[in-house]
Order: sequence, then structure tokens, then C-alpha cells
Amino acid sequence: MGAIGKHGISATTPEDVLLGAGTIHKNLKFETGKWTGEIIGATSGGNKVTIAGEITNIELDGALVKVKGLALKQGGTATMEVNFAEIKTDILKAATLFKEETTDAEGYAMLVDKPNIEEGDYIENFAFVGKTANGKKNIVVIFEYALCTSGLPLEGKNKENSVFALTMEAYAKNEGDLDTLPVKIYYPETATV
Repeated sequence: MGAIGKHGISATTPEDVLLGAGTIHKNLKFETGKWTGEIIGATSGGNKVTIAGEITNIELDGALVKVKGLALKQGGTATMEVNFAEIKTDILKAATLFKEETTDAEGYAMLVDKPNIEEGDYIENFAFVGKTANGKKNIVVIFEYALCTSGLPLEGKNKENSVFALTMEAYAKNEGDLDTLPVKIYYPETATV
């Protein structure tokens, strides 16, 4: 139990502290009692998930401060900033929105620009999975669909591995009401590992 004015640590604190960079997945689903999906690649420097509702405050004459009840949630945004250390064809295609074409350069994949975003450019069930400090809980954040909105910032440095930060943004399927974020957060109430 915490001590007022000193700390908030309790016996269950290690179960609720996120520790480490986590892993980044595609096609992550909970099936037959376990998580299935594919880790996209190794990261370096951590990863960041940001989920924010867009708030519109109604401004009325005489109110010089924000007023409870006059704030409206109107949609929102969700992004993951992922620091990939691995360079793979799929990661390059996602970052640049390029397509793969045939080449005479034996042993190479060739990626070229294309004019439009296509269905396959959206990564389905794009997810961050992190662990608690005691390693007994997985915290899972899944974007229904994700699209890279940052482009490819590739920079090589002497005596350092290259890391390129991609911003992946959540997108909803083009059906239904389209007024809520297409994001799910799974937080276990008890140990899962």
C-alpha cells in the first residue's frame, strides 16, 4: 500500500509497470486462447504509442474558461512511432508506399513509386505488445489498420547501426459509423504468462 505524500508503490506495482521497448506485430489476433501474428522486425531506441481524442470546446459569451459539459469528443487520432533497426522489403514498402517490380539485378528486390495508396498498403491488426516489470502481463494495443504517414527517414552513421523512425497511424475500415478510433487496448486483469 502506498504512503500519502511519499510513494504509491504497492505489492502489485511490478504487475502494472510497463518495462522495455515491446514488440511490433502485424496480423495480431487472439485465437483459441493465445495471441497469433507476426513480429515485423527488430527495433532500437524504443517505441511510442499515442492515442488522443480530438476535443472541441464550445465557446460561449461570458465563459472565460473551459466549461464542463461544453467539451465534445469528435473523433481522435492514434499513432505508433516505431524505431526499426532491421531493413526488410516489407518495412521499406510500408514506409515509402512503393511497390515491388521485377529487375535484372539478380538477388535484389526492386521497389518503385506508385501513384495511389492501395488496399495492401494498410497493415491489418498492427500492434504493440509490451510486458510488465514482473513479466507476467502483456499489454496489447492493436490498430485495426495502420498506414505509414512519415515516409522513410534512412540515415547511416559511422560506428552506429541505422535506426529509422516510422510513424504508423490508425485507420478505420471504410464502413460503419466512422466516429470512433479503430483501436483496441487489451490489458489483463490477472497474470497471463
